[in-house]
Amino acid sequence: MINKKAYHIAIVGATGAVGQKIMDVLAARKFPIQSLKLLSSERSAGTKVEFNNKQIVVEKATPESFAGIDIAFFSAGGTVSESLVPEAIKHGTVVIDNTSAYRMNANVPLVVPEVNAKDLKDHNGLISNPNCSTTQMVAALKPIDDAFGLKRVIVSTYQAVSGAGQEAVDELIKQTEASLNDEPFEAKILPVKGDERHFPIAFNALPQIDVFEDNGYTKEEMKMINETKKIMNRPDLKIAATCVRLPFFTSHAESIYIEIEKDGVNVSDFWDVLKKAEGLKLQDDPDTQTYPTPLSAANKDDVFVGRVRQDLDNKQGFHLWVVSDNLLKGAALNTVQIAECLIKNKWL
Repeated sequence: MINKKAYHIAIVGATGAVGQKIMDVLAARKFPIQSLKLLSSERSAGTKVEFNNKQIVVEKATPESFAGIDIAFFSAGGTVSESLVPEAIKHGTVVIDNTSAYRMNANVPLVVPEVNAKDLKDHNGLISNPNCSTTQMVAALKPIDDAFGLKRVIVSTYQAVSGAGQEAVDELIKQTEASLNDEPFEAKILPVKGDERHFPIAFNALPQIDVFEDNGYTKEEMKMINETKKIMNRPDLKIAATCVRLPFFTSHAESIYIEIEKDGVNVSDFWDVLKKAEGLKLQDDPDTQTYPTPLSAANKDDVFVGRVRQDLDNKQGFHLWVVSDNLLKGAALNTVQIAECLIKNKWL
């Protein structure tokens, strides 16, 4: 068991969008770092990155990179995690993986600290960080489930292009500029990089995130369904999801319809529960047009909830609007919070 005042840290995928955010969060939260090793593919090795006013040279990630490393944050894609996570664990490193590679492994905790921190206690050197859209949803659903009991969840997401990586962000910029200048352009990245068909994202909405499964749902939608059940320890929970990519840069928004078990609950009861929930901020006042938006949630740590309404036909049905920065709580921040929770509870 690792028990120190400061830790030897590695970030795999340090030059990517999430890797950069992880560094920002580590610095902002004054994480106890003894040393920081930045790792990437051979292509990015040699790049210099600034952290806490110091220049750090990015190294190529290899199995030997993890010697002496206490905690490694992985955010370089599932293939890299599948290859290097076992090697890191062999060196005694505790890995927090931000990819989908191990999320549904029964022996790997999938954790949002405000929801299921206790699951961290049983880690075997590896913890998975959930999908960004799942993270913000379970943060809002868990206090409701505890208070009123959940029977059904139907979610439609409105997801930022940054969830598809920097190339998708660059493509949105180029397509927008070309469209406004009435110039031709070619769509290459979205909805799925590497697929045969691509569609413009500028001034558009794409009802596909990731590839389609045999059941007609996309991989992103099935992630939300399966990960939510695992995190909330609710294999019986009925969930359906539709995930849509929209042309803005940061933060995912979600329209969530839920049905609860308890009778006689009203909107003010929901407000009371959500106001007390850790990591949530209620922004809900129709009289003053107060509700969260992707733009207002960008660069903020919390998950924001608004537009709480009781269904007009089902008194046990309620509607929520949930928004969060997908690169922070949806990825980098939650990853660092997992490490903080491990340290606080001496579960390393």
